[in-house]
Amino acid sequence: MGLSPIVRNILIGIPIGVTFVYNVGTIARVDGVSMQPTLNPDSKTTDYVFLSRWKIRNNDFNRGDIISFVSPKHPDQTLIKRVIGLEGDEINTIEYKLPYVRVPKGHCWVEGDHTGYSVDSNTFGPISLALVTARASCIVWPPSRWQMLTPDLPKHRIPAKLVDQHQLISN
Repeated sequence: MGLSPIVRNILIGIPIGVTFVYNVGTIARVDGVSMQPTLNPDSKTTDYVFLSRWKIRNNDFNRGDIISFVSPKHPDQTLIKRVIGLEGDEINTIEYKLPYVRVPKGHCWVEGDHTGYSVDSNTFGPISLALVTARASCIVWPPSRWQMLTPDLPKHRIPAKLVDQHQLISN
């Protein structure tokens, strides 16, 4: 007595789906205005992005990339922000408790594109790389907004002192 085709497909499909979401990526809705104008450019548009988990294996992301991460203040929330600085970089902060911060080893500095309307590293400081869950690679919805998200570091947010990441690896 065999399994019905529907039950068999469910038993095969669920593990494949879970493996895909956990290792490759997922689609997520972007809420709020903190990443305007890059994401959710106006009050009528809600973007959905593909979050690539594959791309962040081994912390493979750069300054300017948009990443998702678990909020250090509210672990039940996932945030999406732009990477401004990597470990060793010196960042000029915006209304943080210190005027500048050297990003510690195993951390990065993230900010929303809509300065002043974002809860980001200027609120909670550098984030641990262990909190990073994915990198946003493209806008998948609405169709009128389909596009790849390329690294873009605003000129006014370039770290005061950049560290060559190859130097850190060799030290």
